[in-house]
Amino acid sequence: MARGACVVAAALLLILLLLLAGGQGGGVHCLRSRAVSGATVLELRHHSSSSGGQSRGRSRGGGEAGGLLASDATRVSSLQRRVASYGPRIRPSSSAAALAAESKLTQVPVTSGAKLRTLNYVATVGIGGGEATVIVDTASELTWVQCAPCDSCHDQQDPLFDPASSPSYAALPCNSSSCDALQLATGTSGSGQTCGGADDQPPSSCNYALSYRDGSYSRGVLAHDRLSLAGEDIEGFVFGCGTSNQGPFGGTSGLMGLGRSQLSLISQTMDQFGGVFSYCLPLKESGTSGSLVLGDDSSVYRNSTPIVYTTMVTDPTQGPFYFLNMTGITVGGEDVEPSAFSPAAKAIIDSGTIITSLVPSVYSAVRAEFLSQLAEYPQAPAFSILDTCFNLTGLSEVQVPSLKLVFDGGVEVEVDSKGVLYVVSSDASQVCLALAPLKSEYDTSIIGNYQQKNLRVIFDTLGSQIGFAQETCDYI
Repeated sequence: MARGACVVAAALLLILLLLLAGGQGGGVHCLRSRAVSGATVLELRHHSSSSGGQSRGRSRGGGEAGGLLASDATRVSSLQRRVASYGPRIRPSSSAAALAAESKLTQVPVTSGAKLRTLNYVATVGIGGGEATVIVDTASELTWVQCAPCDSCHDQQDPLFDPASSPSYAALPCNSSSCDALQLATGTSGSGQTCGGADDQPPSSCNYALSYRDGSYSRGVLAHDRLSLAGEDIEGFVFGCGTSNQGPFGGTSGLMGLGRSQLSLISQTMDQFGGVFSYCLPLKESGTSGSLVLGDDSSVYRNSTPIVYTTMVTDPTQGPFYFLNMTGITVGGEDVEPSAFSPAAKAIIDSGTIITSLVPSVYSAVRAEFLSQLAEYPQAPAFSILDTCFNLTGLSEVQVPSLKLVFDGGVEVEVDSKGVLYVVSSDASQVCLALAPLKSEYDTSIIGNYQQKNLRVIFDTLGSQIGFAQETCDYI
């Protein structure tokens, strides 16, 4: 093989039969949650269609898989626009670091959204006595769920949340501090769009409107109710009660906002969990569950390697995103051209984006190295946003170069073998490098969930650090 190619002892041995086994049928999985050793566990599952869209995605850009990746590209463009638009209106949390010492721990199951027609990961939480299955999103400022009566809603698996059935539910008024925080998080003004009289809401209610560049949106009223996380109740949790919602949300009930804003789940539970959370995202192919852990007790992790931390880049104008500095990438043990990372490139790590997108200079260098090391395999047409594809028909196994991301402090994170290639067609005639280029060198690279599988990723917002460890993501 070409230089830098992998050997079985040190490389990622990709067995196509295992890659192609994902997305088998079956009924809707009931997501579990429970408390373990003082922790709350939310089960996470992957959230694409049950058929995986692979056998239908054989034409370029066609089929369900192509549509989902196209939606992912639109999300990436939307994030770039949001990064550029955030200004000093975003205020970081002022909670004291002492909270961390007394914080509780909660683990919530995190699972593949394979049964709910999305490539994202989902968790089930309790809201006002009911249940909601929501997409876990670290780039969202606000948790929202679809509410009855719904004027225009996407189809969802769970029953709609009915505020009338929850005695602890209450819409928030315009003069509330939460409404002020909403304006800070979204950049809306205190009149018109945010306050008063939308649809059949009371004139004094605080309305919200979240819109995205792909045309998706959620609109409704800001409210509070009891949130249940694996037996841990959060009273007065502020969320969006959406009565008009459309977009690529699959069969979910809405979004869990884990971003850096005053209304995110992380900020609202600072007293309980100290601003620390982590997740482990399972393989779609395995059918297993991962977990979302709220709190800083690492004893509940099942990591197989030590946790290594890199600095979380903080900036009062950064919006809800989690930034870190990427200083290098290695492919099959070969360093990608150092000039591509001079200076270090700021990147977003995001649970809601699927495919990792890199600025053009970095992507071109990574692509060139993969083409060199996989030169023996014939190339195939591009698929949707994936432009580097191979025809592996008739091969029972393929030796795939390892992929490592390098961050500040020399932290190296090896991508799971199932996060290196994306299998488009069931006969392996179209298997693509699971990375995509951004449009401009001025864009911000985004590390998507496809490259975060079987990793424990820890977000310590008070300590301003992000940790990584290898972990087989099955429900704890």
